[in-house]
Amino acid sequence: MTLNPIDLSLYLVLDPDLCGSPGEMVRTARLAAENGATVVQLRAPGWKKRLWLETAVALKSALAPLGVPLIINDHVDIALAVDADGVHIGQGDLPVEETRRLLGPNKILGLSVSTAAELAAVPSGVDYLGIGPVYPTGTKPDAAPATGLPLFAELVAATILPVVAIGGIKRDNCSPLLVAGAGGVAVVSAICGQNDAAWATAALREMIESACSLS
Repeated sequence: MTLNPIDLSLYLVLDPDLCGSPGEMVRTARLAAENGATVVQLRAPGWKKRLWLETAVALKSALAPLGVPLIINDHVDIALAVDADGVHIGQGDLPVEETRRLLGPNKILGLSVSTAAELAAVPSGVDYLGIGPVYPTGTKPDAAPATGLPLFAELVAATILPVVAIGGIKRDNCSPLLVAGAGGVAVVSAICGQNDAAWATAALREMIESACSLS
């Protein structure tokens, strides 16, 4: 059992380039949360900390009334400053043990893994795993090689932690991941930069619910 349960079913990772501006990121997050997104992560690797902070404050204000948790990618200090719901870290970020110590026991902590070796080394203190990239992705230049569906399914089966699939996920390729045991899918370009973020989210939500009924 994880420390902090979280609904991973439709996990939006915001992209500043696709959204176009911090204000549009907040607008996209709000529309997504209103139409079925269950988690929103702020990820902006090229930003200075002041812009991280300002945008995180605005996101927290927009999402909190809707009951959708805000996760901060990597930056524990920003998460603590805005009282975000949690942090997501990668293999090259602050170690899980130190991140959990700083966050305390009641915040959500997610960790990215892409191989069996990384999965085997996951320490206690993690609430969920982001496994991928499953498919090739253009939104994260430093992403690991794509796992493909067979390896993804093996990794999901090898952990008791909740899993969100990430990497190249669209409405037309998300169903097999849920059938394989994922608790949800994380998307970027499937919502960010779309002409109608509300419709894109609702369409994804419908596909996810349909796939979950088959799994």
